[in-house]
Amino acid sequence: MEPLPVVWFIAIAVLWIGYLLLEGFDLGVGMRMIFSTRSEQDRRVMLNTIGPVWDGNEVWLITAGAAMFAAFPAWYASLFSTLYVPLTFTLVGLIVRAVGIEYRGKVHTVRWRDFWTWMIGLGSLIVAFCIGAALGLTSTGLPIDANGDRVGGPFVWLTLPAVIGGLAVVGFALAHSSTFLGLKADGPVRERAGQFAARWAPLCLVPAAVWALWVQFSHGGGSVLSWAFIVLAVVAALFGWLAARRRNEGWAFIGYAGFGLFGAGAIFAGMFPLLLPSTVDAAFDLTVWNAANGSYTLGVMTIVAAVSLPVILLYQAWSYWIFRKRVTPGMIPEVHIVLPAVLRAN
Repeated sequence: MEPLPVVWFIAIAVLWIGYLLLEGFDLGVGMRMIFSTRSEQDRRVMLNTIGPVWDGNEVWLITAGAAMFAAFPAWYASLFSTLYVPLTFTLVGLIVRAVGIEYRGKVHTVRWRDFWTWMIGLGSLIVAFCIGAALGLTSTGLPIDANGDRVGGPFVWLTLPAVIGGLAVVGFALAHSSTFLGLKADGPVRERAGQFAARWAPLCLVPAAVWALWVQFSHGGGSVLSWAFIVLAVVAALFGWLAARRRNEGWAFIGYAGFGLFGAGAIFAGMFPLLLPSTVDAAFDLTVWNAANGSYTLGVMTIVAAVSLPVILLYQAWSYWIFRKRVTPGMIPEVHIVLPAVLRAN
């Protein structure tokens, strides 16, 4: 058994889990800006909690996609060509959300700010749902033929597993963001986030639990490792919920993040060695063995990753440490007009 394809399957799983854990609270905060408050100050507090880190968190998505392309080109080609509709929606959502974050404070009218608040929220919802649908389908199966080509129309992907995967990531993002805001915000935002984490977060995690169990039973009952991850995920969720009820925000964050870590770990462990099961015929399944790139390419990738990954992790950890303090309402300045430098020069 060649070890490098297995190493890169684990590496890609780690990259996707890292993306869900880090970008998860970003997306959740974006969605919560729509429904959790109408106060402009509270919305600015929420936006400032993710302001320094949201774009860095998206690097994990790009890196996961690039690693899939380089390590398992057949997996990347089949998945991205079959799911071009939801992935196009994902791209649109990422763009709308990024523009909203950058442009929301450029014009000081209520209509302008409300418009971009909705764009940030809807963009975050679209990204969370479509990413969850894509991951749900790669873990449960798509109608692909012997060449890895889609069998059926462009919306053949819109199935029950896709909906469950989409709702799972949306629900996890909402739960994860409630404990994140409990740690990073103060005032009314912190209070509402704590109430949500204690009352509604467990309900938000139900679709993710259904997804994890679906993968186990659709792939021969799973493995000892995958079931061990499921047990750890349940324990972590229960721990996070109890900590949230006691308003112990740090432990609540760790508990719900642990649910995401072990739950996603259970899904990847349950589907191994499959990368993309075919719902047409099991003989068309893409696996770690028949979809991997050559040993030379994987060897070069391993060396590059061993050198660059620690640097990236240290830089991101440093940025979180620098912006570790809570964002309080007192830190938010009054709304004022800031002229662009080009206009000030005239």
